[in-house]
Amino acid sequence: MTGEHSPLPPPSPPPYADDLKSPLLPLHEPIQRTQCGIKSIFTLQNFYVVLGPLLSLLITLFVKFDGAKDNSGKMLAVIAWVFAWWVTEAVPIAVTSMCPLFLFPLFGIASADSVAHSYMDDVITLVLGSFILALAVERYNVHRRLALNVTMLFCGDPLNPALLLLGMCAITFFVSMWMHNVATAVMMMPVATGILQRMPPKEEQSEAVNKFCRAVVLVVVYATPIGGTSTLTGTGVNLILVGMWKNLNPEGKPISFNNWLFFGFPVAVLLLLAFWAILCLLYVRKESGRALAPYLDRSHLRRDLEALGPMTFAEKMVLSIFGLLIVLWMTRRITDDIPGWGALFDGLVGDGSVSVLVAVLLFIIPNKKEEGQKLMDWNECLKLPWKLILLLGAGFALADGVQSSGLADVLSGMLSFLENAPYWAIAPLVSLTSSIVTEFITSNDATATLLIPLLYHIARTMHVHPLLMMVPGAMATEFAYWLPTSTPSNIVGFATGYIDIPDMLKIGIPLKLAGIAVLSFLMPSLGGLVFGIAGENKIIVSPWLLRLRT
Repeated sequence: MTGEHSPLPPPSPPPYADDLKSPLLPLHEPIQRTQCGIKSIFTLQNFYVVLGPLLSLLITLFVKFDGAKDNSGKMLAVIAWVFAWWVTEAVPIAVTSMCPLFLFPLFGIASADSVAHSYMDDVITLVLGSFILALAVERYNVHRRLALNVTMLFCGDPLNPALLLLGMCAITFFVSMWMHNVATAVMMMPVATGILQRMPPKEEQSEAVNKFCRAVVLVVVYATPIGGTSTLTGTGVNLILVGMWKNLNPEGKPISFNNWLFFGFPVAVLLLLAFWAILCLLYVRKESGRALAPYLDRSHLRRDLEALGPMTFAEKMVLSIFGLLIVLWMTRRITDDIPGWGALFDGLVGDGSVSVLVAVLLFIIPNKKEEGQKLMDWNECLKLPWKLILLLGAGFALADGVQSSGLADVLSGMLSFLENAPYWAIAPLVSLTSSIVTEFITSNDATATLLIPLLYHIARTMHVHPLLMMVPGAMATEFAYWLPTSTPSNIVGFATGYIDIPDMLKIGIPLKLAGIAVLSFLMPSLGGLVFGIAGENKIIVSPWLLRLRT
């Protein structure tokens, strides 16, 4: 063997070298041509696609409002188009949400520039920053460590199933306060199923064990939307409400993070306790503790926690930044008498500014895992919920269009018959209607976008402060408790195979009624104080009725 290398054979010419007519990229398989018949065109999905423009055309041609601006009819046509596509999902919701960007200029309602401004305001930046932080929590598994610690705290010794379910409710509730419902459900469901994996197979389970397994999954399904209602960033519905209130009533007092927390948190806690009581009543037997003891105790949870190892620098920093965000949100504007740190900047800083500031820190602070790596990188941000962001922008654009086109005045006139209706009767009806409609529209955000502007104008017609109807109407869209398809978090639980529709109905029906009762009681009382309604000069306050003086 010598040190010389044998010469390499010359490269073979490409297959098309001698044939200039052959394709640059050789085809290994023939192209499959499909027949496009009449039946493939006349489908239900294609009908839904045509339905939006068709409704818009019919309204433009035949609907005229006496004494109203010409643009009011055009705005109704745009709403019909967008809502038809939202409800039927003829095209993806995110794509439909971009339609106002071209429909408003084409119909002469608003310029392209003014419509585009609706798609990026302080509320939407609040969503962006919050979700980037949520992705950081998910990236470093902080949620799982937190869940195991709290579950161990509530497990009890000896095992108390009702107390353990309360612990699961509490941690799911807490995580959902700061993260989107779908993200929370996806994060917490592995914690729930991890507990259930210690149980025997379904066919070998006693009735008490089987019911407890169902209850654990139901905790994640229902505690997630309940927790989301308690903070401004917990769910998109809250953000839609706040953004639309600012657009519809720019001179009114804005809803701050603190305002919402002081009202939403008591509502959510009462609803969570009602859920826990219903769950224990239906799914926890007297003998459950003894039946579950061989499979579930503190030692199992402690073993899972030890498997995570000690907290890393990255986890500690994400938790610290998370805490910093909460403190900054809560102290930016405390009360009318105690202005908070936001007064140092003449009120120019909003909750969205804080959210983005904290998110930027994640791209600056190193994670100390790999050289040069930060706590977050932009590749992780590809998971951001752009669908929700576009839906928020579309909702704000439609709300602006209803106001500027004169359609708001038309709707108010049509609803004048409600002027003498008592609020105590309307509030439960609004909550019930919203909570039923949301069962059949998969997106709670889309439901809120449909209903909130209408509730605003109904309230003005009744001479009732708009928030007294907008807030319960918006929050009730989160009561999508009956069907697996009502909301994505329901689907996450249903996909585990541990629960079925009868389980959801057994919990969902009484829980929906409890939610409506809580909203109907707290909105005119606590809500009037928190949102400053009772303090306005034009408001008359009575035990059950708050009306604007005409």
